[in-house]
Amino acid sequence: MKEKQTIGFIISTIISCFAKSTVAKQLPDHLHIFISAPSTVAPTEIVRMLRRITADRIFAAYPWVKKKYFRVSGLWSRDYYVGTAGNVSSETISKHIEARKSPIRR
Repeated sequence: MKEKQTIGFIISTIISCFAKSTVAKQLPDHLHIFISAPSTVAPTEIVRMLRRITADRIFAAYPWVKKKYFRVSGLWSRDYYVGTAGNVSSETISKHIEARKSPIRR
């Protein structure tokens, strides 16, 4: 699947522009992304940039994806979760993300 690899590359390239380090895990219907970013960049700004730029680049590279799957809606849903690591080490969070085998159930 060339498209899947390209989309993953686009996302990781954008994240690397403003993050110190990252761990990502793609699940069937969503992503887990752990980003270590400077405290001067608001988490909501990172999400906004990531969503806008990835949608622009993916739809530019694969216009048929937008026509087939996203005629009415955008690439990203309106929902997202942002949290801070607090007293948890980055290694613990990274292990948690890597261990995810299926989507989190609500």
